[in-house]
Amino acid sequence: MDRASARLRQVPWQRLRPHTRRGAGTLLAVLMGIVWFSTGGDLQAGIDTWDRNAILDAIRFVESSGRESPPDGDNGEAIGQYQIHQVYWFDANEFDVNLGGRYQDCRKRTYAERVIDAYMRRHAKQAWANGDGQTIARIHNGGPKGHDKTATEGYWQRVRQRLPEPRKSFVN
Repeated sequence: MDRASARLRQVPWQRLRPHTRRGAGTLLAVLMGIVWFSTGGDLQAGIDTWDRNAILDAIRFVESSGRESPPDGDNGEAIGQYQIHQVYWFDANEFDVNLGGRYQDCRKRTYAERVIDAYMRRHAKQAWANGDGQTIARIHNGGPKGHDKTATEGYWQRVRQRLPEPRKSFVN
């Protein structure tokens, strides 16, 4: 019996088995491509996610202990229940011109949440859409690159303590 006829008698999955290192590499590349496309182009592992309101509630508690009219923080540089700085507000307003208002409006919870929404849509679009609480909290605390700063890790731990159990998500 020659090789060709022996190969034909193999079950289909055995014919797919690579017979060379190049074949194994090709098969691996094809399989990784399938996984990559099926996840929307991201091979990111599961992350903890939360409902946006739960994230905002936790941030608000860490920033102002949930008080309606907290004192200004950071030597008078941050205002409202979310302790928003003027540069944060300006950045959000620049991104979403329909936001309007004045910086002092950040003392009102509903307006401050609109400011946070605009800021996160600008600097943490994917995290905001998916409910990635860690990224959102660290950017809120440390600015557009806050999620990369070690200085925001402690802040995240305080926010995390206020959050309910997460839901696991595979995000893209």
